Amino acid sequence: MNPTASWPATAPTVPTPAYRISTLLGSLLATATVLSDYLFWHESAGLNVLVYMLFLVAAHLVLLPRHAPVRRTAGFWVAVGGCLLSGGVVAWYGSDAAVLAALASGLLLVGLVNQPPLRLLSSALLTAMAGVLPAMGAVLGSVRAPRQVGGSLRRGWFYARMLGLPLLALVVFQALFAAANPRYSALSARFFEVLGDWLGRLFADVSVPHVLFFLLCGVGAAGALVVVPLHFMTDYESRFGEFVRRQRDRVASLGVRRPNFRHTDRRLLDLRKEWLAAVVCFGLLNALLLAVNAVDINWLWFGFEPAQGFDLTQFVHEGTYVLIFSILLAAGIMLWFFRRNLNFYQRGLPLLRWGATLWVAQNVVLAVSVGLRNYYYIVYTGLAYKRIGVYGFLLLTLFGLGTVLLKIWQRRSAFSLVRLNSWAAYAVLLGLAAGNWEIWIAEYNLQPGFSRLDIGFLLKMPPRVLPVLAARETMLDRVPQLVAENENGYYQPLNRAEAHKKLQQRVAEFRHDYQKYDDWQSRTGAEWQAYRALNGHE
Repeated sequence: MNPTASWPATAPTVPTPAYRISTLLGSLLATATVLSDYLFWHESAGLNVLVYMLFLVAAHLVLLPRHAPVRRTAGFWVAVGGCLLSGGVVAWYGSDAAVLAALASGLLLVGLVNQPPLRLLSSALLTAMAGVLPAMGAVLGSVRAPRQVGGSLRRGWFYARMLGLPLLALVVFQALFAAANPRYSALSARFFEVLGDWLGRLFADVSVPHVLFFLLCGVGAAGALVVVPLHFMTDYESRFGEFVRRQRDRVASLGVRRPNFRHTDRRLLDLRKEWLAAVVCFGLLNALLLAVNAVDINWLWFGFEPAQGFDLTQFVHEGTYVLIFSILLAAGIMLWFFRRNLNFYQRGLPLLRWGATLWVAQNVVLAVSVGLRNYYYIVYTGLAYKRIGVYGFLLLTLFGLGTVLLKIWQRRSAFSLVRLNSWAAYAVLLGLAAGNWEIWIAEYNLQPGFSRLDIGFLLKMPPRVLPVLAARETMLDRVPQLVAENENGYYQPLNRAEAHKKLQQRVAEFRHDYQKYDDWQSRTGAEWQAYRALNGHE
């Protein structure tokens, strides 16, 4: 070895450049923080949500390059449309469902901007939430102190020391003169009282909760606008495909990969056993479900009339939940059998597919029976939020059963089913948010023909329902029984005079509160329309 030889010098490590906030992004962060504080401090959901959604969409469109990959994805534009739609629905209705849809749409937009390849809606939501802390770290890490801060601090300390002694002398002599002269003491007390009132008015809005809320607005602005790439969910999704792949069993021998026939024969035998188990399972469950559907069709589908003393509540509540659980369990069993190589067992696959398809069809019939149970409950007792929620869930169930058919006949993977059903759930959420459900519930329940009316439930609804209640106040005298829920959750009869009094009191309170309410942020179009209707400006 050459003694003069030496190892090559190690290349100097280049430090990773820190995340830098551009001037445009910094301006948008400051605007988002101030705007959030102005829109949401001591305000409820209304026009403020629409304004913020418009700003969020516009900010991302401005920040994204024209040829950014995310602009070419359908999910991004669906999220943009969801933000605008949900923001508009909140501005008009202000309902909880609309607020939830707006929150989900905003997180979905941020998550897809962070990671455009994401396919699962849940992955985009988790990415958006997980990116808040890294975004805050990037913002704080990009803040740099001015170069002359050291000299400024030294000069400030110099002037503080120079003025400290005179200010201390002023305080001491002020106390001495106030103690020696009663008139001077009264004048100085009056002066400090006026000064205190002025400072109190000046800093009336500066409170610890407000400062904390302002800081929270800054955190939200960073999480919404600053994109620090998070690849965890993208890497996780990359392991899954849209279709089931056949798994082959091979072993290596002397560098050559060849089939292990003994192991293959055993696998074929195991696959045949699994096929027999699936055929027996589908056959027995199809027979059982056929009997259940025959009873439901004969009992519920044509001319159903509850007998005297029939517990309709138990019939709907417990029966609906059990049947929904059975449908979900059926889907889970089907996913289990069609998870791997059984999809490629050509000898018995046609029989298995048709048996599974028949089972899916019978579960669709079962879902229709659940919908009829819910319908009869509405016909006999009235409309409520849970009844609407059951139909939304049944809609998702029917869509899910359709995707199970795709899995059976197209060899779709469970990942594909989760992806399709998560986007369907988002669509149903937007649909529920766009519905004027409170008005429809009030109009339906105030029809003649019901033996009981839960007036307490209607009076707890948002103010936009009040014009319907006021216009149909005479129905309070026609319904055989008025009830209201007490503090313990039980229904108790309500006097008709008390019901009229509560309704008129609620209308008067709404008129009074709406007149003195000056802030526009929490106003909604439906409440404005209700106020005009109650004052005869239709």
